[in-house]
Amino acid sequence: MIGALIMAIVILIVLPVAFLMTAGLITALMGWWLRRSVEEQFEGSELVDLNV
Repeated sequence: MIGALIMAIVILIVLPVAFLMTAGLITALMGWWLRRSVEEQFEGSELVDLNV
């Protein structure tokens, strides 16, 4: 009985939190990588100066 309760807690609390934290980390890394890529690609463009 206690094993089933522990499994339910893991499934309902731990897994969603771990998923959200992993998704947030992946999103942050993608944002950093894409911003760096775009800045390198359009280096010297006058539009980069307008982006504040």
